Parts: sequence; C-alpha cells; structure tokens
Amino acid sequence: MALIKLQRPPEWGIEPVPQEHRIMGFLDYLALWSSLGVGLLVLLAGTLLVPGLGLGQALIAIVLGTLIGNVLLALAGLIGSREAVPTMVLIRPVLGIRGSYIPTALNILQLIGWGAFEIIIMAEAANGISKNLFGFSSFIFWVAFFSIWCTLLAVGGPLMVVREWIEKFAIWLVYAITIYLTWYLFSHYDIGAIFRSPGTGELPFWIGVDLVVAMPVSWMPLVADYNRFAKKGSSAFWGTYLGYLVANVWFYALGALFVLALGTGDLIPAILALAGGWVALILILVDETDNAFADIYSAAVSGQNIIPKVPQWVLVAAVGAFCFILGATVPIAQYEHFLLLIGSVFVPLFGVLAAQYFFVEKGRYQTEELYKAEGTYWYAAGFNWRGIVAWVLGVAVYHLIARFMPWMGASIPSFAVALIAHILLNWRR
Repeated sequence: MALIKLQRPPEWGIEPVPQEHRIMGFLDYLALWSSLGVGLLVLLAGTLLVPGLGLGQALIAIVLGTLIGNVLLALAGLIGSREAVPTMVLIRPVLGIRGSYIPTALNILQLIGWGAFEIIIMAEAANGISKNLFGFSSFIFWVAFFSIWCTLLAVGGPLMVVREWIEKFAIWLVYAITIYLTWYLFSHYDIGAIFRSPGTGELPFWIGVDLVVAMPVSWMPLVADYNRFAKKGSSAFWGTYLGYLVANVWFYALGALFVLALGTGDLIPAILALAGGWVALILILVDETDNAFADIYSAAVSGQNIIPKVPQWVLVAAVGAFCFILGATVPIAQYEHFLLLIGSVFVPLFGVLAAQYFFVEKGRYQTEELYKAEGTYWYAAGFNWRGIVAWVLGVAVYHLIARFMPWMGASIPSFAVALIAHILLNWRR
C-alpha cells in the first residue's frame, strides 16, 4: 500500500495535489535539492569560471551567485508549495492560460536539452570507466542505458524517487565521494599557491556571477513540480534553499579547483586519472541519474500544461526518446551560452511571477480559475499582455546588459525590471 501511495501523485498531472498527499517535509527537500545540486554538469560549469577569474574571485562569484539564484529558486518553490500545482500552471495568472504555453514550450525545449546533456555526460563517464576496467567501449550503449533508466525513474515519479532512491542510497554515496574528492585535492595539491595565482582577466566578475546564478535558475521552471507535495511551505522553502546552497557551492568550487590543480578542462579523463577516480565517477553517476530523471519528469508535466489529457507516462516516454536521440547524435558545445540563454529567459519570467503572486494576487491564487477558459485568468483571448510586456522588457534588459555592460551582471537588473514593470502595469487595474 505504501508503494502504491508513493506512485499515485504523478498521475494527478497538473491538478492541485490533495492535502492528504502533501507528505514531504524539510529533510525530504534537503535531500532532494542537495542531490539535484550535485553532478558532473555542475563540475563542468565550475570549470567555466577559471582561469578567467582567479580562484579567490571565482569562489566569491560562486557564493554570491548561489545566494542570489537560490532566493529565486526557493521563492518559486514556496509559491508551488502554497498552491500545490506545477510550475507552468503557476504561470497561467502571469501570462494568461494560453500565454503560459510560451514559456512552457521553452521549458520543454530546455529540459530536453538538459536531459540530453546529462545523458551525454553520464555516457562519456561510464564509457571511460568500462573501457579502463573491462576493455568495453560503446558510447551508444551507455546513452541507451541511461536514457532508459532515467525514463523509468520518471515514470515512478518524485515521491518514489525521493523516498526510495535518494534518501536511502544516492545522497549518502554522493556526500561520501564529495568529501573524498575534496580531501584528495587538498592533500595532493598546494591549494594556497593556486589561490594566490591571479586570473587571466578575460571573464568579467559579474558574468561569472551570472553563470552561477543560471544553475539554480535552470531549476526554477521545475521547482513547483516537486515542492507541490510539501506539508508546509516554510519547510519546503528552507529545505530547498539550504540543500541546493551547499551542493551548488561545493561542486562549482570543486570544478574550478580541478581545472586549476590538474591544468586541464577535460574533466572526466582528469578524474579517472586520480587514485580511485573511477570509484568517484561511478558514485557521481549514481546521483547524476536524479538530475536526468528530474528533466524528463518535469518536461512531461510541463507538456500537460498544454495537452492535459495525454497520460503522463506517454509524455515521459516521448521525452526520454528525444533525450536518447539528442544524446546519441549531438556533441556538447556552447555550454556557457546555453546557461546564459536560460538565465535571460527565466530570470525575468520569475520576476513577473513574483510581482503577480505577491503584489497583484496578494499571496493567493484563485485555484479553480487556473483551469477555466473564459475565467479570471483568461484575460484577452487567453493572453495577459501586461505580464507578457513586463517579461519581454526583462529579457531585453538582460541581453542589453550582457552585450554592452557585462561588468555589471544581468540577472539582478533583469529580474528587478520585470518585477517593477509588472507592478506598475497593474497599478490601477
């Protein structure tokens, strides 16, 4: 009976989660979001900060960017906890029911991209391990293996994954190996000398902050998909904030340290070369599957915002298939630009969401109106042009600053412009 209870919630699609099934607490969210904050892609993102920034500057950018991005992530999760609906449904009052399809489509595209990235990284790591240990090398085999495994996890749903996989196995293995990697770096390399070495200067500090902000922001379109199962909004907020804070800072810093200590940005072979490096990679892969699971599951939930009558497992299978095709055919490239593009779209969007929820709606949606054509959130033919204009302004500000004034960073100004613009556009509504 307990297993059936854990597997039922994903079948609710985009409807509010019934109160009796909102069972996740602080420790559940601490485990979930610390697990989602760990991964090979976070290590890879950390390598983008150096040597353009020196280690000291990079660490400041990592802490500052995580603090900023985590506020946005946890606030979006808090709204989801209060309303008990997925993230893309939360956008319906912001842009209109039909208007919410725009960020939903963008979110599905970015999640398929993230899922493919995760599968490629896992397949490369697993292929390197199997080649070194057993002489077996087949990248396509590993792409297929991880695509199928992560799709099956997504069919199981978040409560099953959190309670039966992350809390019992994955998170403990990952924390153990993270401590080991940290110990290895500090015991085998002169971290003090690395810390004193200046950066090359080609990366502006605030662009570095934006690169870090982009990682928690990339989870904002997903966060309510999981935080809607919370017992209390405050528990979910702090579990999300603290769990992702520790993991993101730790793994970004490890990525930067690996580049500077080992003198290479080719991360997977570098880790394999360490004593016990293959063990580290295996255990990281155990956790990396959680990230790909989240991408596939949330892409399916987002799809139901547009086509709610399609069964969730069908959408999960379709997303998993797309991730396999991309993972098997598309090499990783332009990762830095991908991160910045995510920030440019979703940071301003959640500025508008914050304005709508906390200022226009006074902290509570009219839940039954979220699903009504011609209702309160239908606006003009399904579009809320005030929200769309504020969102577009925020995106424009992000790109203008990134192009002409990168030294000041684009995340905070674009969020603020979108938030203030939406408040002003609704001042006398």
